[in-house]
Formats: sequence, structure tokens, C-alpha cells
Amino acid sequence: MASIERIAPETVTLSHEEVRRYSRHLIIPEVGIQGQRKLKAASVLLIGTGGLGSPLALYLAAAGIGRIGLVDYDVVDETNLQRQVIHHTSDVGKPKLESAATKLADINPYVVIEKHSTPLTSENALDILKDYDVIIDGTDNFPTRYLVNDACVILGKPNIYGSIFRFEGQLSVFYAKEGPCYRCLFPEPPPPGLVPSCAEGGVLGILPGTIGTLQATEAIKFILGIGKPMIGRMMLYDALNMTFDTIKLRKNPACPVCGEHPTITHLIDYEEFCGVPAHDRSEYKEKNALHNVRSINVHDLKARLDAGDNIVVLDVRDPHEWEISAIEGSLRIPKSQVVARANEIPRDKEVIVQCKTGIRSRDSILMLQEKGFTNLVNLVGGINAWAREIDKTQPTY
Repeated sequence: MASIERIAPETVTLSHEEVRRYSRHLIIPEVGIQGQRKLKAASVLLIGTGGLGSPLALYLAAAGIGRIGLVDYDVVDETNLQRQVIHHTSDVGKPKLESAATKLADINPYVVIEKHSTPLTSENALDILKDYDVIIDGTDNFPTRYLVNDACVILGKPNIYGSIFRFEGQLSVFYAKEGPCYRCLFPEPPPPGLVPSCAEGGVLGILPGTIGTLQATEAIKFILGIGKPMIGRMMLYDALNMTFDTIKLRKNPACPVCGEHPTITHLIDYEEFCGVPAHDRSEYKEKNALHNVRSINVHDLKARLDAGDNIVVLDVRDPHEWEISAIEGSLRIPKSQVVARANEIPRDKEVIVQCKTGIRSRDSILMLQEKGFTNLVNLVGGINAWAREIDKTQPTY
């Protein structure tokens, strides 16, 4: 298998302190002093410091990767703490990059941490990725996954991929020089709204720890050039049944980015390609997620309800979410049933469609518009915005 030796390991030295620190590595024949020098000579870029990025960063720093790059632009939120173990309660409100870098420096002061406080985009991806040996995708949205894949293919970089949702996870290594890329497996993204993000669909807090540490394992193996990498294979993990299955992946000779005659030779507009926004922060939601749909904010909705306007609030969250918070008197139909139960939705009055944050409600409106509905308005920020700004007796989640 391939190994990374961008900096010659023989030019790297280990201090007596580092020898003591990494002693349990050094006594493994497959690692040894030369392997530890390879780790110190290597550089790894982590896309995201959230659920997957947390265990990735912690274990790669502890293992002695010489240079770790972190790409993130978000701040720590209370809802992160259930799974993003690199961030603590005292970090809420701080930039994730600062929170993560502080922990990593404390774990291993011999590691160089480089911070990229920016969304990864088609304009900056090649410049950011080009200076690292291994790229690890810890994102949870399709535009960024395709962006990272295409950038890695163009630059000839290995892309260590992981994804999580509720109780299930996936793991693979996409390396076009030796096997398939992400597009070989998924030439096209799923229809917008079909696969919810973790923020909308939820995730077992332990799951990113499992998949993230496996991604870190693949990175270490790749750098050392030992074992059998997950190139050409994908692992499927089911936490509920505690099963690990592996499927074989084949390189697609007609792949538009890594095939015999590639048609994608530069980075494209991935939000347009996938039909969904690549970013979760509110400014991106409001700018990108609500196009083609009329919207209303929670203050205007409150004023209209107080005025007794002839409107209906339609809550399209799942039933177990209604127990957490709800707008009194709302019509409640889960997104998965809105088309089948469209006859229950009024057409003769304005309907304000609401979910947790405004994403599923937008998708529901788009589906219902195909059925002829013209009276639907999306609630920006969803029930969480309502709880934060209008009815503070209700929790956010």
C-alpha cells in the first residue's frame, strides 16, 4: 500500500521526551522509531471539528502527527456537547477552532496546530488542501463531501471518509490513484431533503466516537504504510445491532472526476450541484436554504397570531419532537406524511410551515408546491427560533 513521506522521516528527530511519550508505539514492530518519525513528518487536514472531528483531532494529536490543520468557522453550542467531546461546557460561545486548538496543545505540545477559520469553498479548497498529506472528511453535508472529494482527486490526495446518522456509520478511504473516489460510488447526490443532517435527524452521541477513531486509524495506517487500507472498500456500522459489514467498491471508468476521460477538471458550485446549502450557520441558512420559498420570521408570526389573522401553523417535525416543544394550536403532520395527507392542509388560508430550524419545512413546502399549493410560507429558524425569541418557557434542542 501507499505511504506518505512528503517530509523525509530520516530528517526528523525525536527528543528524549518524545521517546518516552510515544514508547508504547515504539515497541510495536510495525511502528518503531522509524514509524514514529513518519508520523511526526506527516501533516493531516481535518475538515470540521465537530462530532467526527473531535475524536479525530484528539487521537491524531496524541499519536504524534507532526502538523494538524483544522478547518472550521462555527462556534460551540450546547447542542454540540452531547457528541463533540473536544468541546466542554465552558467553551459554549467560543469559536470551535480556539476550543479545539487549546485541548490539542494540552494533549501534545509537540504537535503544530494550524487553524483555518473559514467555510471550505470552491474558491479556497485547493489552496488549503494542497499543503497536507492526508485529508479527513468530518463533514455532514453533501456539497462539502463532493467538494472535498473532487479537490482530493485533482490534488492527488487520499480522502479518509466517514459519515454518521442516528445509529449508523460509514467508513472508507477514497484515493483515486489506487481505487475509486466518492463519485464512483455516488455519481449524483440524493434529492434535496431526502437525507436529513444530524441536526435535523439526530445522532447517537457515541457514534461519531466510533467512526472518528476508525478514520484516525486509517490515517495512521496510511501514513505508516502498514496493514490493509479501506481503499476500494466501505465499512457499514450498525450500532443498534452491533454489526460491521464491508462491501467492495469498484472504480468507475466513466467517473466524471477520476475516470478515464474526466469532465470535471476544476471545482464547481457544489451547492447548486446538490441543491442544498453547505453550511449550517444561520446566515447561510437564510441566504441559501430559503430560495424559491416565501418566508416569515417568528416575530411577524407572533404578531399575526396575536392579531387573529386567518392563518394555520403546520408543524412537520416527527411526533417525538412535538413532546419537546410546539406552537399551541398547530396542525401537526410529519414531513414524511405531508404529501399523503395533503388533503388535511388548508388551501383557502395562508399556512405557515414550521420544523426545528427551517430546513425540513422548506423541503415540505417544495414537495407540496408540486401538488399545487401556493399558500405556504416557511418559518425562518423554526421552533428553536420561536423558543429563543418568543416563548422562552420552551426549550431549544
